[in-house]
Amino acid sequence: MSDFFSEVIFLVQRVNWLTIIDLVLVSTIFYVLLVVLRETQARTLMRGVVFLVILISLLTTLVNLPAFSWLVSTVLPSLLVAIPVIFQPELRRGLERIGRAGSSTFTLRGSGMNFESVELMIKDVVKASSRLSAFKQGALIILQRGDDLYEYENTGVKIDANVSPELLLQIFYPNTPLHDGAAIIVEDRVTAAACIMPLSASGVLNSSPERQMGLRHRAALGISETTDAIAVVVSEETGAISMAHRGRILRRISPDKLENVLIAFFKRQAKNQERRNIMHWINKIIHLREKEE
Repeated sequence: MSDFFSEVIFLVQRVNWLTIIDLVLVSTIFYVLLVVLRETQARTLMRGVVFLVILISLLTTLVNLPAFSWLVSTVLPSLLVAIPVIFQPELRRGLERIGRAGSSTFTLRGSGMNFESVELMIKDVVKASSRLSAFKQGALIILQRGDDLYEYENTGVKIDANVSPELLLQIFYPNTPLHDGAAIIVEDRVTAAACIMPLSASGVLNSSPERQMGLRHRAALGISETTDAIAVVVSEETGAISMAHRGRILRRISPDKLENVLIAFFKRQAKNQERRNIMHWINKIIHLREKEE
């Protein structure tokens, strides 16, 4: 026991600013991994892996265990291959989040597009959701924001029509060719219907007290985990309206609340985009003046 404490004291004496930076970097990496795996079934498994790594590192560093150290050095290369395989879905979603960081700004494709048109689109979506909820007709409506949903549009039937409550009601009318799958809305147009969305692999729905949520809710969560889109879901069983965004789902919201939340989301994105455009033009003017001088 005295040898153990002497080793600990020896390590503390050797601590310098480089050691602190080293520890901070390692801690940051583990923290980022835990954030990436947040709300996933792999979170608990990752915590166990982190705990084992720390425990093994302490044992091999502080205690002289030649056989155990040999076993760890032999098994470690296999673990470096196994861990990415085990966490492949979670790591993919995490890398997609990192790739989208800072780029999820609301963009308007149309040349004459303005926020008033987007606001009218939101009102039409809310009206359709309210009627579908009253009729208990299931629906999944995806509202594109910054990330392009072109690859998901290709899985369905192209429509390219103006958004209206009547159109959405017709798309999700039971037993029609387009009622299965999701309708994708870009700006103020329904670009495609009967689209296939990725299913969520997180544990959000499993931990929910309402286990009756089916494929529509899993698809809504799935697209919200892989993109910055907003998914509006109407339950076929209960008629309840839900909204999914960034891997989280808000259940049983009223049409008025849905409208307020959607307008707040898109208005904030539009303001951010406007600021970026203003800064872009200011920088361009400064650059041109510097060139003239």
